[in-house]
This record gives sequence, C-alpha cells and structure tokens, in this order.
Amino acid sequence: MPVKTPFDEPSLLVSLQKGDVNAFERLYFFYSRRLWGNILKMVKSTDTTEEILQELFQRVWEKRESIDVTKSFKSYLFTIAKHLVYDFFHVQSKQRHLEHYLIESSTANYQHVDEEMAFKETQAIITNGIHQLPPQRRLVYLLCKIEGKSYEDVSRILGISVATISDHIVKANKSLKAHYLSEQALGLIFALHFL
Repeated sequence: MPVKTPFDEPSLLVSLQKGDVNAFERLYFFYSRRLWGNILKMVKSTDTTEEILQELFQRVWEKRESIDVTKSFKSYLFTIAKHLVYDFFHVQSKQRHLEHYLIESSTANYQHVDEEMAFKETQAIITNGIHQLPPQRRLVYLLCKIEGKSYEDVSRILGISVATISDHIVKANKSLKAHYLSEQALGLIFALHFL
C-alpha cells in the first residue's frame, strides 16, 4: 500500500517556485475546493466559477517564482480570487452599459424605418451571439472588439497570453458568424412559411 506524503506547504511552495508540476497539482487539489465554494457564493455561476478558478491557478503558475513562501499562501490565493471576482463584476457592468450604448447610439444615424428595423435585428442577433459565448471568450471579445483594447492590453488585464487572446477572438468571430447565418436562415424560413 503506497504511503501518503504529508502535506508540507512550505516545501511544496519552494518546489512550485522551481517549476515542479507535482507540487503545483498538490496545492491545487488542496485549495481548489475551498476556493470554488467561496467564488461560487459571489458569482452564482458554476461556469464562471470554473473560469475564475482556472485563471487564478494559471496566474499562480505564471507568477510562481515571485511567491513569498514566508507569507500565508491561503491568503495569497483568496486575495487573487477576490480581485478576479471584482474584475468579473466590473467587466459585467461595463458590458451591460456598452451593449445598451451600442444599440442606442448606432441606431440614431438610421432614419429609414426598414433600415432601422434591419439594423436592430442584426444588433439583437449579434448581441445574443455574444451572450452565448463562453464567459472568458465573451470577455476577451468585448474588451478587444467593443472597447477597442489591444491584445497586449487585454493580456495584461486578464493575465493570459496574447496567443490565447488571439485564439479566443478567432473562435468568437467564427461562432458569431455561424450564429448570425443560422438566425438569418431561420428568419428566412419563417418568412417563407407565411408567404
């Protein structure tokens, strides 16, 4: 029967600083359940909780060399979680304002009723498509495409690589295009049904 190694956090943190994946995994499994419950209480969504938890431990891995092993690692983790949750709510709030602003301001230039209706339908389809993106991809898309931030800026804000951001944008564009074409096809079928 294998002997279970005791949980020696200081030694695990030193190993983590050196890039030891096993130490990282042990710390992850030890703390992830507690962090999960804490984050879920705040965001009320298991998908968002999962994304924040992944982001949190991705940051831990990326900043592993600068972790102060003399300080509470638990406090360090919960502080990162708190900041990620605040960022999530801040972006959600900005997203709602942006979507409202986009719909309101962009239709102001359209005078013709048919054009305005077609534009609002398109906006509604695109907004709906954005809402259906996975939370992290939606966030990246809104920051880059709606707010106009550079990939580098978004990389710093979210703590993920520029390559990951680029991947999210490519997949979001593909998904939104497919969603738009699908909705247009459904609208055409519906219209033909009543001809």
